[in-house]
Amino acid sequence: MTCQTSARPQAHSAPFVPTESVEGDLAGGLLLLCDHARNDIPVEYGDLGLPADQFRRHIAYDIGVRPLTLELARRLNAPALFTTFSRLLIDPNRGEDDPTIVMRLSDGAVVPGNARIDAAERQSRIERFHRPYHDLIETTLDRMLALGSPPVVISIHSYTPVWRGTPRPWHAGILWDKDPRAVVPLLEGLARDPALVVGDNEPYDGALKNDTMYRHCTSRGLAHALIEVRQDLIADETGVADWAERLTPLLAGLAGMPALREICHYGSRGD
Repeated sequence: MTCQTSARPQAHSAPFVPTESVEGDLAGGLLLLCDHARNDIPVEYGDLGLPADQFRRHIAYDIGVRPLTLELARRLNAPALFTTFSRLLIDPNRGEDDPTIVMRLSDGAVVPGNARIDAAERQSRIERFHRPYHDLIETTLDRMLALGSPPVVISIHSYTPVWRGTPRPWHAGILWDKDPRAVVPLLEGLARDPALVVGDNEPYDGALKNDTMYRHCTSRGLAHALIEVRQDLIADETGVADWAERLTPLLAGLAGMPALREICHYGSRGD
């Protein structure tokens, strides 16, 4: 396993496949998601008018999350689903109706390839890249539900350690909406390490209408949580291994809790 990534988006001569999946035990009670796994761009989009160094930044993908999710999937024998395209092309963790689904300006970087896209191009990106990922999540959940009790869904993200000049003190954060079932055990488990500073709905709020968690978990009544890890802590193999070691027993424990393996609708603060 390696945590290295390309300095610029990769050219693809073959048809671009927008999703990646890792097989696991569909009856094991756990599904891992990785919305912002890679910084690749299909060849026909070039580099969206950006220099290569912008694709090494958090605006292009969540640094460290793909190797971390892969390692968690291996240790837990859990199925895992990934996107293969940069969030600069289109953000899979936004609803299709979200005006920020294609970013024209991201953390100070103007994206020339997005600046003047029309409704037809926006819809094309939804159909080619965004929708196949969500279709894959939906069909995987259907398969898991058909085999037995509902799974717990965990989405893995990372965040930049400094935002607009302000350092972020949290080592990790758990984002959530109104369903606390998976969240409370994760927060309590991480709190047992006195060296960690863990955010509860920090550095972001977990209630976002029609995002991945809302669409596939809140609306279905599935227990879920979004885990954010600070990017500098999982930027190399050692960091990935440390966080996989820390998270594996916590996630395995969630899958073994009967209350988390039931359909229960809590609603959303975003409604």
